[in-house]
Amino acid sequence: MPQDNSLTDVRRPTGHFRNTAYVISTSRPHFDAGHAAGLMGIQGRSTTGRAFALGTGPLDSRPHVIDFVRCSYLGLDNHPTIVGGAIDAIEAHRSLHWSCARTRLNFDLLAELETTLSEMFCAHVLAFSSVMLANLGAMPILASGQLTGGRKPVVVFDRMAHISLAYHKPVISDETQVETIAHNDLDALERLCRQEPVVAYVCDGVYSMGGHSPIEELRQLQERYGLFLYIDDAHGISLFGRQGEGFARSQFPQGLGDRTIIAASLGKGFGASGGMLMLGTADQNGLFRRYSIPHAFSAAPNLAAVGAALGSCKIHGSAELGQRQRRLAQRVDLFDRRVATAEQGNSLPIRMIAIGSETQAVAIARELLDLGFYTSVTFFPTVPQGKAGIRVCITADHEVRDIERLCDCILEKIADTTGKPQRGPALS
Repeated sequence: MPQDNSLTDVRRPTGHFRNTAYVISTSRPHFDAGHAAGLMGIQGRSTTGRAFALGTGPLDSRPHVIDFVRCSYLGLDNHPTIVGGAIDAIEAHRSLHWSCARTRLNFDLLAELETTLSEMFCAHVLAFSSVMLANLGAMPILASGQLTGGRKPVVVFDRMAHISLAYHKPVISDETQVETIAHNDLDALERLCRQEPVVAYVCDGVYSMGGHSPIEELRQLQERYGLFLYIDDAHGISLFGRQGEGFARSQFPQGLGDRTIIAASLGKGFGASGGMLMLGTADQNGLFRRYSIPHAFSAAPNLAAVGAALGSCKIHGSAELGQRQRRLAQRVDLFDRRVATAEQGNSLPIRMIAIGSETQAVAIARELLDLGFYTSVTFFPTVPQGKAGIRVCITADHEVRDIERLCDCILEKIADTTGKPQRGPALS
């Protein structure tokens, strides 16, 4: 018999955390301009290194472009060991995908992957089909108080937290209080820690538009107040640490404990596909395997993704990982010596070229594409209105000459629009 919800279904104010209509109406002209300029939703075919053949049709008739958009920071996404791992996994099972929830049946290779990742990162690791799904499964559990001794925490978001985190604010607010603070505002976070019995902070490790969270200072707040940390290190994984622990995990030398969870990507620096959660305790591991929605009610990563990740694990356990990390650092330094940005000198591979005007940003990105470089034009809602820019993702696989040429083109185009080239320090 249907339940009568007329008395219990209390209508709540809307628009507190979401205003989709406003976002669409405000950003649509810029998306339209980006698509019209051939900068968004394009197609291509990988060739060698960071190059790809733009468009469709016969390969020899397409322009070849150097890609500074993909986030494969170590250049692993077309590594033969990773591609071979995907093929081997499919051939071993003669299948791509098992259509059932993971609480029922799992690939044996997935168990091997999670065990390997757990040993590599000294944590209890669960793999997901994407970081978005990993976060979706974690946020309601965090809000419920099950990770904080049964007391629901005030969940505090960094204002610049990735949309795959911020998107879940309405769900969290149905369980507990949600606050948003200015980017990396440790004073505001500490005030909340003093005021509230239990606080959980949600942030990125490495931010997709540049910069990073102050992990050491956050750990100090954790030690002082018992702060729970949920860190999405999708853009930091593999870039740091002897086994590629990543930006965030490498700063917890004594382990994650019961007050830290790190989400990360298997498809950026790691070079494969999917996402993962690093949990600090066996109890958390058991809880998530039963009650994380994507784990309990959705399918596992497909076998190609699992096999590719196993291939990447082999690279992470070899000397090649350190070699690629050093190559990346050298290339980031090369870019910083040529072009000044707000991120200059932070050793991370994301650089934002500040433009301001959305129209100018689209025009400059199109000119760079015509010169053979594909970069990401960024505007609201990815960045604030009037703060449009061009994101450059540097990888270990970029040739030195291509980075130098891109820098020259950027300096020329910025000078054309502002009259002030953003030059870095003089080359030694």
